[in-house]
Amino acid sequence: MSVTQVISAIAVLLQELEQEAAATRRLLERVPQSKLTWKPHPKSMSLGQLALHVATIPGNIATISQLSPFPLPEFNQPATEDAAALPGTLDDSVATARRILGAMDDAALGKPWSVVHDGQELMTLPVGAMYRTLMLNHWYDHRGQLSVYLRELDVPLPSVYGPTADENPFANAAASS
Repeated sequence: MSVTQVISAIAVLLQELEQEAAATRRLLERVPQSKLTWKPHPKSMSLGQLALHVATIPGNIATISQLSPFPLPEFNQPATEDAAALPGTLDDSVATARRILGAMDDAALGKPWSVVHDGQELMTLPVGAMYRTLMLNHWYDHRGQLSVYLRELDVPLPSVYGPTADENPFANAAASS
């Protein structure tokens, strides 16, 4: 593709989804089975709840993007009981998001999407903005929380966007140059 060709908005979202899924996978692979019930605070989700939420956000949000008006659900976050299943859960979730997004065209991103509660509209925004805020930004926010949980549990953190105190993906590249 030449620099002058225009990339569709759907293609950009799909590319970001794939890139961020890889970073998310690296964190989910570090979730310790023995700490799934751990919470940093009584009001916080457990590690098992947060990790499952992070693994399922893309597919869940892509699915609800197809439902408008969407009735505001009760937020009862289940927890995983199997840390080893988290990467596969993420794969399934990303596959769902990829399938739904891939079936859309750019015009569909401009259609309104609404959340309602008791017959009252709480929020309306274009589907594309819904993907940006509720799928991607929401995902990154909770992935950051997951990083903090893992740090608090003294789990070595993988690189997400660059070096961590535990891992430097650039060290090998610099040493081999």
